[in-house]
Parts: sequence; structure tokens; C-alpha cells
Amino acid sequence: MADLDLNTIEAQSMVDARGSACPGPLLEAKKGIGKVKVGEILEIFSNDPGTRADIPAWSKKVKHEYLGFLEMDGYDKHYVRRKK
Repeated sequence: MADLDLNTIEAQSMVDARGSACPGPLLEAKKGIGKVKVGEILEIFSNDPGTRADIPAWSKKVKHEYLGFLEMDGYDKHYVRRKK
């Protein structure tokens, strides 16, 4: 994972949770992960600061792979690979 360049990731699905306060981005991620196949990547857009802790914790809990996030202009792009 250290060699992974998040700028080159092509996600198979994206959820836009910008403007949604906690727990909205997490709920959108939970719905969105069902739209990708095992091994594929979900991209989550969020401008809620709590998402930086919530998405990695949720990914670990449900055994998906949190790939990291990119800080954009006013929001973050989070990347999760579905593992099951």
C-alpha cells in the first residue's frame, strides 16, 4: 500500500456526501460499498472533518481496505477497496 498513488486510482463507484454532517458521510459509504464488487474501489467525497476518522475505523471494523484520502479544495476524497 505504500506504493499506491491515490491520484491514479480509478474508482468503480463514487458517493458525494459533501454538505452532509456526521454520520451522513459514513451512512453514504455504507450504502455505496454495496454498489461495487469485491476487489473494486469506492470513492467518497466529504467535507465533514469527522470522516477522516470515521471511514478508516468503519473500513477496519467491516474488514474492507481503507486506501487513504486526498485533500482537495474544501473537501476530501476517501478510497475504500471492498474486501468481502
